[in-house]
Amino acid sequence: MNDSNQLIGRQIRSVVVCVSMLSLILFCVSAQERTSALPAVPLEPIAAIVDAFRSHDIVAMDEGNHGNEQGHAFRVSLIRDERFIRSVNDIVVEVGSARYQDVMDRFTAGEDVPYSDLRKVWEDITQPHGPADRPIYEEFFRAVREVNASLPRERRLRVLLGEPPIDWDTVRTRDELWQWLLQRDTHAVEVIHREVLAKGRHALVVYGGMHLLRKPPEDGPGIVSRLERDGTKVFSIWTNTYADVVALQADAISWPKPSLAILRGTLLGAEAFAHYAPGERVDWRSRPAEEQFDALLYVGPPSTITLSRMSRSLCADADYLKMRFRRISLMEKLMGEQIAAGLRRYCDLPK
Repeated sequence: MNDSNQLIGRQIRSVVVCVSMLSLILFCVSAQERTSALPAVPLEPIAAIVDAFRSHDIVAMDEGNHGNEQGHAFRVSLIRDERFIRSVNDIVVEVGSARYQDVMDRFTAGEDVPYSDLRKVWEDITQPHGPADRPIYEEFFRAVREVNASLPRERRLRVLLGEPPIDWDTVRTRDELWQWLLQRDTHAVEVIHREVLAKGRHALVVYGGMHLLRKPPEDGPGIVSRLERDGTKVFSIWTNTYADVVALQADAISWPKPSLAILRGTLLGAEAFAHYAPGERVDWRSRPAEEQFDALLYVGPPSTITLSRMSRSLCADADYLKMRFRRISLMEKLMGEQIAAGLRRYCDLPK
């Protein structure tokens, strides 16, 4: 019996040693990759994006932290640039319900659209808590309208609304809401295939970064992964609003804001994606950033990032508040209660 126990003990120790050696080897390989990687080089971002369209059908740009004003300012400057206008036909956005595509088409073409109809574009997306109610999203649509006003019809930019066409009048339960939420990425891919790729057009896709992962978690979101599976060429950009890039590459402190840096083969690309998207260090976060995105858009250090907030005028809109609280009540209980409490605090409403 003692001999058997000793044999088992030796086997366990051998396994532990092997696992430790394997971990050490993997760590050394990772360290070697980081050591051999070159510093990332800041590029003028609009020129780099326009260049990407020469070899890719789609440029997918992470919005960064939802509502951040620095990323928004860059996107407005991008769509106003003549180089971009000559290269791109469509802009696919997360913050708009496809139920109102005709409204958006008429609005960006310069037609008179009642504001009560227009606001439904961003208010009626599948997200119950209204993340698109911040002014920057309406400002972006108005910027497209202004750009198109100076262009001939054949060169106008088209905004494609990527959210599935949920009918909130018929959604009464959490399960009914969930059925719409499950369609978010697949619907966006369908829109891109039907309205962009099938027509031989090029599109800028602006979504939250988790929807644009090249190697998403199993059964997770994946617009880019689905498009590339079908053979579409996608150039993807992570908009950095969370990570301290200077901690990875000291000279980034002097980079122009904004700048775009290619990730492949660089110090920034060799770093685990978890550095840029904080959270549990699971497989997809542990992968090098260069496996998830092609480039990083630098809009400044995290301490300088500011967020757009919902207009205070909505706090005085009884119909809006009734609508928003009803939809929030369909969310998972704890999350819904926290979001509802936050809205009450923001609007100075009684509990």
